[in-house]
Amino acid sequence: MMTVEAERTAELLPFTPLARSVAEVLAAKAAGRVTAPERLHMPLPGGGVLLAMPASDGRMAVAKLVTLHPGNADKGLPLLHGEVVAMCARTGRRLGMLDGPEATARRTAAASLLAATRLAPRPGGELLVLGAGVQAMAHALAFAEGLGAEGTGVERVHVCSLRMGRAEAMADRLVELGIPAEAVADPGEAASRAALIVAATTSPIPVVPEAVREDVFIAAVGSFHADRAEVPGGLVRRCRLFVDDLDAARTEAGDLILAGVDWKDVTPLEAVTERLELPGPVLYKSVGHASLDLAAARLAFGHLL
Repeated sequence: MMTVEAERTAELLPFTPLARSVAEVLAAKAAGRVTAPERLHMPLPGGGVLLAMPASDGRMAVAKLVTLHPGNADKGLPLLHGEVVAMCARTGRRLGMLDGPEATARRTAAASLLAATRLAPRPGGELLVLGAGVQAMAHALAFAEGLGAEGTGVERVHVCSLRMGRAEAMADRLVELGIPAEAVADPGEAASRAALIVAATTSPIPVVPEAVREDVFIAAVGSFHADRAEVPGGLVRRCRLFVDDLDAARTEAGDLILAGVDWKDVTPLEAVTERLELPGPVLYKSVGHASLDLAAARLAFGHLL
Protein backbone atom coordinates (compact mmCIF):
# COMPACT_ATOMS: atom_id res chain seq x y z
CA MET A 1 0.00 0.00 0.00
CA MET A 2 1.26 3.45 -0.93
CA THR A 3 1.75 5.68 2.11
CA VAL A 4 1.57 9.35 1.15
CA GLU A 5 3.15 11.94 3.45
CA ALA A 6 1.69 15.42 3.99
CA GLU A 7 3.58 17.23 1.21
CA ARG A 8 2.70 14.62 -1.39
CA THR A 9 -0.91 14.52 -0.14
CA ALA A 10 -1.14 18.25 -0.87
CA GLU A 11 0.25 17.69 -4.38
CA LEU A 12 -2.33 14.98 -5.07
CA LEU A 13 -5.22 17.19 -3.89
CA PRO A 14 -5.14 20.56 -5.71
CA PHE A 15 -8.12 22.60 -4.58
CA THR A 16 -9.98 23.22 -7.83
CA PRO A 17 -9.96 19.57 -9.02
CA LEU A 18 -10.76 18.49 -5.47
CA ALA A 19 -13.80 20.80 -5.41
CA ARG A 20 -14.98 19.09 -8.60
CA SER A 21 -14.46 15.69 -6.97
CA VAL A 22 -16.47 16.86 -3.95
CA ALA A 23 -19.27 17.95 -6.29
CA GLU A 24 -19.26 14.54 -7.98
CA VAL A 25 -19.37 12.65 -4.68
CA LEU A 26 -22.14 14.87 -3.29
CA ALA A 27 -24.18 14.23 -6.45
CA ALA A 28 -23.66 10.48 -5.99
CA LYS A 29 -24.61 10.82 -2.32
CA ALA A 30 -27.82 12.63 -3.25
CA ALA A 31 -28.61 9.78 -5.67
CA GLY A 32 -28.09 7.17 -2.96
CA ARG A 33 -24.85 5.79 -4.41
CA VAL A 34 -22.62 6.78 -1.45
CA THR A 35 -22.82 5.15 1.97
CA ALA A 36 -21.35 7.02 4.91
CA PRO A 37 -22.59 6.03 8.37
CA GLU A 38 -22.53 8.40 11.30
CA ARG A 39 -18.99 8.87 12.49
CA LEU A 40 -17.85 7.38 15.76
CA HIS A 41 -16.74 9.76 18.51
CA MET A 42 -14.67 8.46 21.41
CA PRO A 43 -13.54 10.90 24.14
CA LEU A 44 -9.84 10.96 25.00
CA PRO A 45 -7.98 12.57 27.92
CA GLY A 46 -7.48 16.32 27.98
CA GLY A 47 -10.57 17.10 25.94
CA GLY A 48 -9.35 15.06 22.98
CA VAL A 49 -11.49 12.95 20.71
CA LEU A 50 -10.93 9.99 18.41
CA LEU A 51 -13.01 10.01 15.22
CA ALA A 52 -13.60 7.02 12.92
CA MET A 53 -15.20 7.86 9.56
CA PRO A 54 -15.91 5.27 6.81
CA ALA A 55 -17.53 5.83 3.40
CA SER A 56 -17.95 3.98 0.10
CA ASP A 57 -19.36 4.55 -3.37
CA GLY A 58 -19.35 0.85 -4.26
CA ARG A 59 -16.06 1.09 -6.18
CA MET A 60 -13.84 2.69 -3.55
CA ALA A 61 -14.10 2.58 0.23
CA VAL A 62 -12.29 4.83 2.69
CA ALA A 63 -11.73 4.81 6.42
CA LYS A 64 -10.41 7.88 8.18
CA LEU A 65 -9.03 7.67 11.69
CA VAL A 66 -8.11 10.98 13.32
CA THR A 67 -7.49 12.35 16.79
CA LEU A 68 -8.12 15.95 17.77
CA HIS A 69 -6.54 17.43 20.90
CA PRO A 70 -7.32 21.16 21.38
CA GLY A 71 -4.55 21.51 23.96
CA ASN A 72 -1.83 20.48 21.55
CA ALA A 73 -1.23 24.04 20.36
CA ASP A 74 0.17 24.93 23.78
CA LYS A 75 2.53 21.96 23.50
CA GLY A 76 3.79 22.86 20.06
CA LEU A 77 1.98 19.88 18.52
CA PRO A 78 -0.57 19.69 15.69
CA LEU A 79 -4.21 19.65 16.74
CA LEU A 80 -4.91 16.77 14.35
CA HIS A 81 -3.18 13.46 13.77
CA GLY A 82 -4.52 10.79 11.48
CA GLU A 83 -4.72 9.00 8.16
CA VAL A 84 -7.19 8.21 5.37
CA VAL A 85 -6.97 4.66 4.01
CA ALA A 86 -8.43 4.02 0.55
CA MET A 87 -9.29 0.55 -0.69
CA CYS A 88 -11.04 -1.24 -3.54
CA ALA A 89 -14.61 -1.76 -2.32
CA ARG A 90 -14.99 -5.01 -4.25
CA THR A 91 -11.83 -6.78 -3.02
CA GLY A 92 -10.58 -4.82 -0.02
CA ARG A 93 -7.24 -4.29 -1.78
CA ARG A 94 -5.56 -1.27 -0.17
CA LEU A 95 -4.84 1.48 -2.65
CA GLY A 96 -3.05 4.01 -0.49
CA MET A 97 -3.02 6.06 2.68
CA LEU A 98 -3.21 9.85 2.71
CA ASP A 99 -1.96 12.09 5.47
CA GLY A 100 -5.07 12.69 7.59
CA PRO A 101 -4.59 16.32 8.65
CA GLU A 102 -3.58 17.47 5.15
CA ALA A 103 -6.40 15.55 3.49
CA THR A 104 -8.90 16.87 6.05
CA ALA A 105 -7.80 20.47 5.60
CA ARG A 106 -7.88 20.24 1.82
CA ARG A 107 -11.20 18.43 1.42
CA THR A 108 -12.86 20.80 3.91
CA ALA A 109 -11.51 23.84 2.09
CA ALA A 110 -12.49 22.37 -1.28
CA ALA A 111 -16.06 21.84 -0.04
CA SER A 112 -16.15 25.45 1.20
CA LEU A 113 -14.81 26.56 -2.19
CA LEU A 114 -17.60 24.62 -3.90
CA ALA A 115 -20.13 26.23 -1.55
CA ALA A 116 -18.74 29.70 -2.26
CA THR A 117 -18.85 29.22 -6.03
CA ARG A 118 -22.48 28.09 -5.86
CA LEU A 119 -23.83 30.21 -3.01
CA ALA A 120 -21.80 33.37 -2.38
CA PRO A 121 -23.73 36.50 -3.38
CA ARG A 122 -20.37 37.97 -4.41
CA PRO A 123 -17.73 35.24 -4.86
CA GLY A 124 -14.79 37.60 -4.75
CA GLY A 125 -13.42 40.68 -3.02
CA GLU A 126 -11.85 40.83 0.42
CA LEU A 127 -11.57 37.68 2.52
CA LEU A 128 -11.43 37.63 6.31
CA VAL A 129 -10.01 34.45 7.81
CA LEU A 130 -10.52 33.92 11.54
CA GLY A 131 -7.87 31.51 12.75
CA ALA A 132 -4.31 30.91 11.59
CA GLY A 133 -3.99 27.14 11.66
CA VAL A 134 -3.95 24.49 8.96
CA GLN A 135 -7.63 24.90 8.09
CA ALA A 136 -7.33 28.68 7.92
CA MET A 137 -4.38 28.49 5.52
CA ALA A 138 -6.08 25.83 3.38
CA HIS A 139 -9.19 27.98 3.00
CA ALA A 140 -7.20 31.09 2.10
CA LEU A 141 -5.31 29.15 -0.56
CA ALA A 142 -8.44 27.42 -1.87
CA PHE A 143 -10.43 30.64 -2.21
CA ALA A 144 -7.50 32.48 -3.80
CA GLU A 145 -7.02 29.64 -6.30
CA GLY A 146 -10.61 28.79 -7.09
CA LEU A 147 -12.67 31.99 -7.10
CA GLY A 148 -10.97 33.87 -9.90
CA ALA A 149 -13.22 32.36 -12.55
CA GLU A 150 -16.36 32.87 -10.48
CA GLY A 151 -16.00 36.45 -9.32
CA THR A 152 -13.37 39.11 -9.12
CA GLY A 153 -11.13 36.76 -7.20
CA VAL A 154 -9.77 37.28 -3.71
CA GLU A 155 -8.41 40.80 -3.63
CA ARG A 156 -6.87 40.68 -0.16
CA VAL A 157 -6.81 38.28 2.80
CA HIS A 158 -7.14 39.60 6.35
CA VAL A 159 -5.94 37.09 8.95
CA CYS A 160 -7.08 37.37 12.57
CA SER A 161 -6.02 35.09 15.42
CA LEU A 162 -5.79 35.30 19.20
CA ARG A 163 -2.08 34.69 18.67
CA MET A 164 -0.99 37.71 16.64
CA GLY A 165 2.33 36.09 15.83
CA ARG A 166 0.58 33.20 14.11
CA ALA A 167 -1.64 35.58 12.14
CA GLU A 168 1.44 37.52 11.01
CA ALA A 169 3.23 34.30 10.03
CA MET A 170 0.26 33.13 7.96
CA ALA A 171 -0.11 36.52 6.27
CA ASP A 172 3.62 36.58 5.48
CA ARG A 173 3.40 33.11 3.94
CA LEU A 174 0.44 34.14 1.77
CA VAL A 175 2.37 37.19 0.57
CA GLU A 176 5.31 34.93 -0.31
CA LEU A 177 2.89 32.93 -2.45
CA GLY A 178 1.75 36.06 -4.26
CA ILE A 179 -1.53 36.56 -2.37
CA PRO A 180 -2.04 40.05 -0.84
CA ALA A 181 -2.55 39.56 2.89
CA GLU A 182 -2.21 41.24 6.26
CA ALA A 183 -2.64 40.30 9.90
CA VAL A 184 -5.31 42.18 11.84
CA ALA A 185 -5.72 42.35 15.60
CA ASP A 186 -9.45 43.18 15.55
CA PRO A 187 -11.70 41.56 12.94
CA GLY A 188 -14.45 44.18 13.18
CA GLU A 189 -13.29 46.59 10.47
CA ALA A 190 -12.30 43.82 8.07
CA ALA A 191 -15.63 42.05 8.63
CA SER A 192 -17.54 45.19 7.68
CA ARG A 193 -15.82 45.14 4.26
CA ALA A 194 -15.30 41.44 3.54
CA ALA A 195 -17.49 39.71 0.98
CA LEU A 196 -16.11 36.38 2.22
CA ILE A 197 -15.49 35.24 5.80
CA VAL A 198 -14.01 31.95 6.96
CA ALA A 199 -14.14 30.92 10.62
CA ALA A 200 -11.62 28.16 11.27
CA THR A 201 -11.00 28.24 15.01
CA THR A 202 -11.40 26.02 18.04
CA SER A 203 -13.10 28.81 19.97
CA PRO A 204 -16.06 27.76 22.16
CA ILE A 205 -17.66 31.20 21.70
CA PRO A 206 -18.52 33.23 18.58
CA VAL A 207 -15.62 34.87 16.76
CA VAL A 208 -17.45 36.27 13.71
CA PRO A 209 -18.59 39.86 14.34
CA GLU A 210 -22.31 40.60 14.23
CA ALA A 211 -21.74 43.55 11.88
CA VAL A 212 -21.11 42.10 8.42
CA ARG A 213 -22.06 43.00 4.87
CA GLU A 214 -25.54 42.00 3.78
CA ASP A 215 -24.06 40.17 0.78
CA VAL A 216 -21.45 38.26 2.78
CA PHE A 217 -20.71 34.55 2.42
CA ILE A 218 -19.56 32.88 5.65
CA ALA A 219 -17.96 29.44 5.88
CA ALA A 220 -17.87 28.23 9.50
CA VAL A 221 -15.69 25.12 9.65
CA GLY A 222 -13.86 25.09 12.96
CA SER A 223 -16.36 23.55 15.38
CA PHE A 224 -18.27 20.25 15.31
CA HIS A 225 -19.72 20.34 18.83
CA ALA A 226 -23.36 20.98 19.70
CA ASP A 227 -22.40 23.39 22.50
CA ARG A 228 -19.91 25.54 20.51
CA ALA A 229 -20.49 28.24 17.92
CA GLU A 230 -18.15 30.44 15.88
CA VAL A 231 -21.04 32.53 14.50
CA PRO A 232 -23.31 34.52 16.87
CA GLY A 233 -26.91 33.39 17.01
CA GLY A 234 -28.35 36.69 15.82
CA LEU A 235 -26.26 36.57 12.67
CA VAL A 236 -27.09 32.89 12.08
CA ARG A 237 -30.80 33.68 12.18
CA ARG A 238 -30.30 36.42 9.53
CA CYS A 239 -28.55 34.06 7.14
CA ARG A 240 -29.65 31.67 4.44
CA LEU A 241 -28.35 28.37 5.79
CA PHE A 242 -26.47 25.51 4.13
CA VAL A 243 -24.54 22.57 5.60
CA ASP A 244 -22.18 19.87 4.36
CA ASP A 245 -24.42 17.11 5.75
CA LEU A 246 -27.88 17.65 7.23
CA ASP A 247 -28.00 14.60 9.50
CA ALA A 248 -24.60 15.34 11.04
CA ALA A 249 -25.42 19.03 11.39
CA ARG A 250 -28.52 18.30 13.47
CA THR A 251 -26.32 16.90 16.26
CA GLU A 252 -22.96 18.63 15.72
CA ALA A 253 -23.51 22.10 14.22
CA GLY A 254 -23.53 24.16 17.39
CA ASP A 255 -23.76 27.40 15.40
CA LEU A 256 -27.20 26.34 14.18
CA ILE A 257 -28.32 24.38 17.24
CA LEU A 258 -27.60 27.20 19.70
CA ALA A 259 -29.31 29.70 17.38
CA GLY A 260 -32.48 27.58 17.48
CA VAL A 261 -32.87 27.43 13.71
CA ASP A 262 -35.79 25.73 11.99
CA TRP A 263 -34.17 22.78 10.24
CA LYS A 264 -36.66 23.10 7.40
CA ASP A 265 -34.73 26.25 6.49
CA VAL A 266 -31.36 24.43 6.29
CA THR A 267 -30.24 23.02 2.92
CA PRO A 268 -27.54 20.38 2.42
CA LEU A 269 -24.87 21.33 -0.09
CA GLU A 270 -25.61 18.18 -2.11
CA ALA A 271 -29.01 19.67 -3.01
CA VAL A 272 -27.36 22.67 -4.69
CA THR A 273 -26.40 21.56 -8.18
CA GLU A 274 -25.78 24.92 -9.85
CA ARG A 275 -24.96 28.49 -8.94
CA LEU A 276 -27.74 30.26 -7.06
CA GLU A 277 -28.24 34.02 -7.09
CA LEU A 278 -29.04 34.57 -3.43
CA PRO A 279 -29.52 37.67 -1.33
CA GLY A 280 -27.20 37.52 1.64
CA PRO A 281 -26.02 36.94 4.14
CA VAL A 282 -25.29 33.27 3.44
CA LEU A 283 -23.84 30.83 5.98
CA TYR A 284 -22.31 27.49 5.01
CA LYS A 285 -21.67 25.35 8.08
CA SER A 286 -19.36 22.34 7.86
CA VAL A 287 -19.01 19.73 10.58
CA GLY A 288 -17.04 17.29 8.41
CA HIS A 289 -18.33 14.18 6.67
CA ALA A 290 -16.72 10.99 5.40
CA SER A 291 -18.09 11.58 1.90
CA LEU A 292 -15.60 14.45 1.62
CA ASP A 293 -12.75 12.07 2.47
CA LEU A 294 -14.04 9.75 -0.23
CA ALA A 295 -13.84 12.65 -2.68
CA ALA A 296 -10.20 13.22 -1.72
CA ALA A 297 -9.33 9.53 -2.06
CA ARG A 298 -11.06 9.29 -5.45
CA LEU A 299 -8.97 12.17 -6.75
CA ALA A 300 -5.73 10.77 -5.32
CA PHE A 301 -6.18 7.04 -6.02
CA GLY A 302 -9.08 6.65 -8.45
CA HIS A 303 -6.69 5.80 -11.28
CA LEU A 304 -5.63 2.66 -9.38
CA LEU A 305 -9.06 1.02 -9.53
